[in-house]
Amino acid sequence: MNISDLPYIMLKCLVFTIIIELIIALILGVRYKKDIINIILVNIVTNPVVVSLPVFMLVRYGYDMQIKTLYILEVITILVEGFIYKKVLNYKKINPFILSLILNLGSYLIGKML
Repeated sequence: MNISDLPYIMLKCLVFTIIIELIIALILGVRYKKDIINIILVNIVTNPVVVSLPVFMLVRYGYDMQIKTLYILEVITILVEGFIYKKVLNYKKINPFILSLILNLGSYLIGKML
């Protein structure tokens, strides 16, 4: 992997993450346009960090540090997104932190398969 590939990787990951998380959110019953837009915006903010930092760690320190960084960032992302969802979403069927966990776990696992 080359660091020069990072912009393409980031864009690809962001697009796939948004698509996957929106599909899962729709399956879970998220219907308000504002909620869907907020899910997109939250991913635009959090996804670039979760994608780029592990790539830098891979290039600089190797695979083990990349994986550790990725898992730490995923946990932080779930918490941050949960707090944001709690404040901004009208969707109340599922606890916002559980919603964040489901969406992130879904996009992570499906992304791994792709």
